[in-house]
Amino acid sequence: MDLRKVMENELKSIVVPVLRAAGFTGSLPHFRRLATERMELLTFQFDRHGGGFVIEAAWCEPDGVVTSWGKAIPATKVTAHDLHPNLRLRIKAKEGSGTDCWFRYDQGQTKDCAQSVLASLPKAEQWWASGGHT
Repeated sequence: MDLRKVMENELKSIVVPVLRAAGFTGSLPHFRRLATERMELLTFQFDRHGGGFVIEAAWCEPDGVVTSWGKAIPATKVTAHDLHPNLRLRIKAKEGSGTDCWFRYDQGQTKDCAQSVLASLPKAEQWWASGGHT
């Protein structure tokens, strides 16, 4: 089994149950939670070269979003990537730029990586609670 599949399995067994308990629906890589006045979104964005990922947090109106080019995306289908990057929070394993700061599993540390995701999820909760502005 390739390492990304192993990482996805760790996320499904460690992180997804926590997301479900917090009210999120969807499946890897896209999750949604209907809050009182908005839809809260989490998307796992995997490095195209392998070995890492970030989490994009965003929110939209409870009925979905209309893109700048006029495409209507309902709340049941919207993802964080459907919103402008300025309207998203990028959650990384550590501060800094580049993929070295992403959640890394390229050395086989998939379980530790999934645990570090759990430790980072409060960043999204705090961001949403503050109004979700970057």
